[in-house]
Amino acid sequence: MIISSYHFVMEITIDTTRLETFAALPADQMLWVFFINVGWMIIAAVFLYGVSLMYLARLQGQWAAKNLKFIILAIDVPKGNEQSPKAVENMFTYLGGAHGSTNFFETWFEGKFQISFSYEIVSLEGYTQFLIRLPIEFRNLIETSVYSQYPDAEISEVDDYVETVPQRFPDEEYDIWGAEFMQARNPAFPIKLYQEFEHKFGESETQFKDPMASLMDLCSSLREGEQLWLQLIVIPTGFDWVAETEKEVDKILGKKKSTAGRISKFVEWMGDASEAIFSIWGDIESKKDDSKGLSMMELTPKQKKQIEAIQMKSSKLGFEAKIRVVYVARKGVMNKSKVANGLVGYMKQFAALDLNNLKPDVNITMTKTAYFNKDSRLIKKKNSIMRNYVNRDGSAGRNPGLYNIEELATLWHFPIEANVKAPMIQKAPGRKADAPSSLPVVNDFIGATPEMFNVDILNPATADNQKETEKETFSSNDSAPDNLPFV
Repeated sequence: MIISSYHFVMEITIDTTRLETFAALPADQMLWVFFINVGWMIIAAVFLYGVSLMYLARLQGQWAAKNLKFIILAIDVPKGNEQSPKAVENMFTYLGGAHGSTNFFETWFEGKFQISFSYEIVSLEGYTQFLIRLPIEFRNLIETSVYSQYPDAEISEVDDYVETVPQRFPDEEYDIWGAEFMQARNPAFPIKLYQEFEHKFGESETQFKDPMASLMDLCSSLREGEQLWLQLIVIPTGFDWVAETEKEVDKILGKKKSTAGRISKFVEWMGDASEAIFSIWGDIESKKDDSKGLSMMELTPKQKKQIEAIQMKSSKLGFEAKIRVVYVARKGVMNKSKVANGLVGYMKQFAALDLNNLKPDVNITMTKTAYFNKDSRLIKKKNSIMRNYVNRDGSAGRNPGLYNIEELATLWHFPIEANVKAPMIQKAPGRKADAPSSLPVVNDFIGATPEMFNVDILNPATADNQKETEKETFSSNDSAPDNLPFV
């Protein structure tokens, strides 16, 4: 038997002359050659991107000025409120009806965008009020969301409180401190939720340790000339964010997903095909499939908790949201350390260190500077945080985070009176109740009752005849009834 073998030799030649010539150039000429051939494309792309953002911002501003009119509603819940944050969670669920989609032409030719809502807590010299700023066309939506959970609440339209203080700094009389609070980790991880503030001890109405108590106490401690504003901007969104949470779960499990392009996938397919042909000779080892990741039995308790928390968060309706805080006060009474430290302490209540927490944005939005040009940069930050708050701008500053309705209700809800004793929270004067069933009505009386605005009543002649009849009726009686009230 004769066995013949064939060997194929392929010769590949790579010309590196141009690369060697480029590397031999001086540094300044090398930079110039790189800019002429490639660098200008990068600069042009960045320039065009910036111009497109400026154009879109201007277009959206024109659309908003033409189509949107905003109002502010004050929400007063009745005294003795015993509703848990679950009621506010249902309010945010109903707010999901404000979500709308826009196509390419509506976005880039009309300037249409998703409308946001601002849920606010304001303390003016210790007087605390819960407010919602919204487009007037959504007033019925907001009022329905409130009345459906708090039937005895009172809603009234009020003026914008931001106009009572200067909006440009530096100012001779007022000073300002402000910051945005952001999620410390990937938004897929939830913060500490209101259910975790329950403590099974004592009377049932006091088992929920309302985290709002510390904020209400801080608001009530403000003196004359101090104002504290907290703003939760809520932007309705779709369901695409759920896919991002699934990626985070796969990351914890150690699953590997191929993100290569079409060319890379084709090359990978060719490699797999060649391995399938030549692997019969035993020259190529079979690849180990490690895309399955870890099983639930292999996870640590921390990893299990994280996966469960992420999946619980993605099971509920989500919104984009931004937390912004401003403290304005007269310079003589301003106490930045009390308010700033109090707000940071309030936000740290929602920290779950193995999941997520809220932290102040020290680098960009907080009115704090260090090192170079401190004074000018500080003034710029003060004016920026004030302008963004007044405009209720959800796109300025840091990018909005992602919160579900449970997290939003944890951060913004009406305090439970059994746990929160702050005396200066505005509340409805009392509960409203239906009339008792035993109350007599008009139909129970004998005789016809004249209707209001009846033609006979409005006729002067008829009215005079009616008075004469009443006089005759009264004179026919011997005396006035014993139960007639006297002054």
